[in-house]
Amino acid sequence: MSERRGCIAVDLGKTTIRLRGYGTARSLDATGSGAPGLADEGGVAAAAHSITAAITTWPAETVAGIASWSIGAAGAGSAPSASLALARQLRERLDAPITLTSDMVTAHAGAMQGRPGTLLIAGTGAVALRISDVGAVDRSDGWGPWLGDEGSGRWIGQCGLSAALRAIDGRGPHTALESDALTLCDGVPTALPQLMTGASAAARLGAFAPSVLARADEEDPVASAIVLDAARALADTAASVAPSDREVVLVGGLGEHDGLRLALDTALVERGLLLRSPRGDALDGAALLAEPAGLPHERLVIRA
Repeated sequence: MSERRGCIAVDLGKTTIRLRGYGTARSLDATGSGAPGLADEGGVAAAAHSITAAITTWPAETVAGIASWSIGAAGAGSAPSASLALARQLRERLDAPITLTSDMVTAHAGAMQGRPGTLLIAGTGAVALRISDVGAVDRSDGWGPWLGDEGSGRWIGQCGLSAALRAIDGRGPHTALESDALTLCDGVPTALPQLMTGASAAARLGAFAPSVLARADEEDPVASAIVLDAARALADTAASVAPSDREVVLVGGLGEHDGLRLALDTALVERGLLLRSPRGDALDGAALLAEPAGLPHERLVIRA
């Protein structure tokens, strides 16, 4: 068999999985369905299945020719035993060295190019992660949709729907969000609560965030206030772990909205911080961590 080459970086989220080859003999990319999270019941089996299912179209000789695999997996940080079990299982199944850590750690490593610093992740959820030059970790928020994630897409969507219902009831000011909310429930507001229940409730609430952001762009005062509050909440989250840093790097879908990003930039400046763009993504971070290189993230990594 020819000499093994390169690394496959994996970003295993709860919704999707992405794979990208680095230094491989040929260009390798794949996507697929994610896994619930390693901390969940059956999380190890679900994660292993997600990874192997994503590469079913790759020829066996291609998989056998890969030198190593580096994986950032949702839930790995809170489930060390499950993480070790997954790493060992993949080592046996793929017959190659495995690097495994949390998807937040790979996102940090990629965004910072392996340097210490503060990362703010703002998507459906929200969390700030600071890793020092000696690998000490500070984290703020990320407490999930019902206890935290303030300023997140879910939070914005939920605030928008609540504001729409207050307006419909006559408890709050009128807003263009009323019509957006009524569109979701075919004009029957009493149907909205049922639509926002179940395992995908947070994602459904987050799906209303684009409507809030769009109405804020149109200068709807209610939507604009929600976006401003979200920016301030995110800035508070970042500032709580970045007392000695000057910069905060932002990743996640909310960072793609110019209005929210501008409001967040202003809120961070008020707290003595500067907003910066990421230098890479989670797959770049996984690739950086594939081999021990003295990075501050090393103590957060499992190798098998």
